[in-house]
Amino acid sequence: MTESQRPSGEYPMYPSYGNGDAAYPPPPSYQPPQPVAAGPGTTVWPGSGAADGHTGGAGHGGGDGFQGPGLPQPAPEPPAARHRARRPVALLAAVAIAAAVVGGGTATVIGQLTDQGTGSTSSSGVIPGTTVSQSSKGTVSGVAAALSPTIVEISAASTAGQSTGSGVIITSDGETVTNNHVVAGASSVKVTLSTGKTYTADVVGTDPAKDLALIKLRGASGLKTATLGDSSKVAVGDQVVAIGSPEGLTGTVTSGIVSALDRDVTVAKEGDNSQGQGQNGQGGGQQWPFEFGGKQFNGDTGDSTTTYKALQTDASLNPGNSGGALINMNGEIIGINSAMYSASSAGSSGSSGAGSVGLGFAIPVNTLKADLSTLRAGNSS
Repeated sequence: MTESQRPSGEYPMYPSYGNGDAAYPPPPSYQPPQPVAAGPGTTVWPGSGAADGHTGGAGHGGGDGFQGPGLPQPAPEPPAARHRARRPVALLAAVAIAAAVVGGGTATVIGQLTDQGTGSTSSSGVIPGTTVSQSSKGTVSGVAAALSPTIVEISAASTAGQSTGSGVIITSDGETVTNNHVVAGASSVKVTLSTGKTYTADVVGTDPAKDLALIKLRGASGLKTATLGDSSKVAVGDQVVAIGSPEGLTGTVTSGIVSALDRDVTVAKEGDNSQGQGQNGQGGGQQWPFEFGGKQFNGDTGDSTTTYKALQTDASLNPGNSGGALINMNGEIIGINSAMYSASSAGSSGSSGAGSVGLGFAIPVNTLKADLSTLRAGNSS
């Protein structure tokens, strides 16, 4: 009760516990106020807080344990009040659970976006089907580092002298593809890896009509191999890397773009190395003759020729690049370099020339893939 409701002069003021009720029972002569019904299931005590909207007990301190003799006991607290009391705790628990769920979901989404799932490929791994690392994908240096070990220098000796070209290893036991004009008529073939190790090779099969050949390194095993791509997916403007041994400089890397598709390139079909080919007795590359656009370059192609559709590139190619690789930025072989234009060689019978001026040609890799079974069978066309 409030202080204003206590009879004055009959007993001293007792301490209050902050809820308007006396801390000690009144004298026996004091008659406590009677409860007033305020509605079903609700009891209001005069002076106990009905004015400020609190209901459900004898004042606000009915549950504090002080129950003097003769003092009416408070009515049980209604369920609604208990529910209101627990609601903040329940709300906090719900918020905590929601935060945990949202947090876990966020972590999962972030993990997926950053490719950190259990099925992801580490940045230190390689692009599937190639030897190029994920971290260096799309860079010339990354492609060069991955593919250089798969490109070899080829030295072929024949009655016409010594010639130098390049080749691409396609099996770990030494199968290597190159141009037919690199090994045609050769009596012996030597192959030098990027490591400097040298092998003797045998010519397995040649296809002069497509200017392709397959050789096999004797006693080789565990070699790094190149991945053959799909030249039908090549587009003009695609960035490319060329690797070969121009002028005997093993493992030379150049880069450029695909300049055009389906260029008609004509080369000598017969394996006569003496036909107009410049000879370099010091192991440098030769100017292999070819015809393009009605003009002959690097010498005379002779009477027996073959024409194929080629990829045109501005990647620098020089004598000795023949048989080497034209590579896309995923590290896949898209062509076998076969011819290059030298400004000083147009209409000439051949000389060491001035090298590439950004006009080179490569046999599409799909032509090679379609011809592999023929080459492995040792057939020539």
